[in-house]
Amino acid sequence: KLGRGGIREIEFIAQTFQVIRGGRNPFLRERSTLKALQALASENILAKDKAEMLSKIYVFLRNMEHALQYENDQQTQLFAADPEHRTRIAKMLGFTVEDLQKQLELSTEYVAARFDEIFQTKEEVSEEDWPLGWENGAPGALPGLAKVLERNGFKETEELGQLILNLMSLRALKLINAGARQRMITLVKNTVEGKNKPEHLKLISREELLRRYIKFYEVIAGRPTYVSLLLQYPLAAKRLGDVLGSGKWAAEYLNRHPLLLDELWDERLSQIDDYTPVDFSFYIERTRARLADIPEDDQETRMNLIREVHHARLFRLFLADMAGRLTVERLADQLSALADATLEIVMEEVWKTVPGRHIERPKFAIVAYGKLGGKELAYASDLDLVFLFEDDAQDAEKIYMRFARRLINWLTATTGSGVLFDVDMRLRPNGESGMLVSSVDSFEKYQKNEDGTGAWLWEHQALTRARYAAGDRDIGDKFEKIRIEILRRERNAGETKAEVLKMRQRMHDGHPNKTELFDVKHDEGGMVDVEFIVQYLVLQYSSKFPQLVNNFGNIKMLEMVSDAGLIPKDLAFEVSAIYRKYRRIQHEFRLNSPSVPVRVPKEEFAEEAQKVRALWSLVFGPSEGQGA
Repeated sequence: KLGRGGIREIEFIAQTFQVIRGGRNPFLRERSTLKALQALASENILAKDKAEMLSKIYVFLRNMEHALQYENDQQTQLFAADPEHRTRIAKMLGFTVEDLQKQLELSTEYVAARFDEIFQTKEEVSEEDWPLGWENGAPGALPGLAKVLERNGFKETEELGQLILNLMSLRALKLINAGARQRMITLVKNTVEGKNKPEHLKLISREELLRRYIKFYEVIAGRPTYVSLLLQYPLAAKRLGDVLGSGKWAAEYLNRHPLLLDELWDERLSQIDDYTPVDFSFYIERTRARLADIPEDDQETRMNLIREVHHARLFRLFLADMAGRLTVERLADQLSALADATLEIVMEEVWKTVPGRHIERPKFAIVAYGKLGGKELAYASDLDLVFLFEDDAQDAEKIYMRFARRLINWLTATTGSGVLFDVDMRLRPNGESGMLVSSVDSFEKYQKNEDGTGAWLWEHQALTRARYAAGDRDIGDKFEKIRIEILRRERNAGETKAEVLKMRQRMHDGHPNKTELFDVKHDEGGMVDVEFIVQYLVLQYSSKFPQLVNNFGNIKMLEMVSDAGLIPKDLAFEVSAIYRKYRRIQHEFRLNSPSVPVRVPKEEFAEEAQKVRALWSLVFGPSEGQGA
């Protein structure tokens, strides 16, 4: 029972995951070890094959314990060496002595191996001399701490030493018990001395990585459980280093949402790759089930839960991305589907709170434009949304206006668990001066612009990347019908080209680049040029080639317009590869500089930019250069 690989170790594995996750996941609050293992497997927190094997071994060891107690008629778990004793126990369990001994050895070895995967039983404590008082943040320890840092290969030692002293001076550390404080001391020592550090640091220095570690330790200083688990579970500690070293965005995201540390010892991390289905129906159902355990009038807790499950899934995708298991396109598909699913859940939640609601489900749909509309969403992208309704109820517009305001608040409000999305509603009919919600009829009239007061051509251009995202499917279908009708209009080529070029010039003027670098997104030959080429061809030629109305993303659309004979296939293939490269560069850049323009040495992308400009000239004419 208490020996290496025995009953207690199985129970401890199950109980540890219950302690980590049970506070936020009621499905894990099982008293029975077997039921707990089953729940951990069903929630994919523990791999199914491991949970099943641990369950079988648990039953075997319990049966053996019962046989021992029956044979001796006393509370014992000792399998004695006496041959007669062993023969009687084996016979009771239906084994030969040899088979029982073999089964026992295999079972305890398996349990011990799983235990060692999860826990590190000894804390690694430095044997090198650290200055007296550093662990309490004493200012006089700074010179000695700087020497420790220098000895471990760090530069900027005084600055880093001061950051460590600031950490150790935190009030949160003074309020925890001595044992918990000692574990933080050990964790800081291990970090400085390079234990569990990432194998490769590509983009940042060791000094910057240490700064990020210290910042995160400040966040979890009042959470002794996390500190203990980072010491006891080396895989999680290594993954933490990988995350902090991967980019500024990830480090800041983890600092804002420290609960995501739970994800670093999640068995599911190795299961997400390019072949993972883009299907969030299970995510929606699981979230609904967890919301069912929270009182409906406890709005804050419900908002927090939705944020926590969204952040956890997004972070899981990031970890798969960081491990190189997702292409940029597949990652964008997953992030876009996650946003759709979260919008669906939030809509359901918010509708329950709307005064005057008159039906169980709102006759209301969310239409996505921009990156979400094109299924090219990134980690920190805004959501460009338009709200539509179709309801004959007397106060329908008033009710749905109230609903829309609450919906935006739920999506954008900062709670104890952070924020979900930044939302941009400027693409709605009449822009910022327009109503937050539109009826399907009024949206259609606006898009058709039969009276001259409706949509401009650039708004039709935006429709090329628009799609139904969440809510009433029938309204979504009606939107798609309107969208197709608008895009399939016959247009005067000269007028369409002039309007698209005018819009491109406005974008160019709005993002001036006075440096010697190449702006991957906005400069001539960059991403926006590729996107405008595709959008112009869709607007101008969908009347003749109806397949072009499909919103398949720019890479697939380049292939489709080349199949239609509108651009040369070889050039379309080259520009597709270039656009994919641009997206990858932008993605990597955003991880470290989320709000800075993506600019790189011009000479490194001269050939790519020239190919894009060649396609631009072919489509718009050599004298129609953008930004000229």
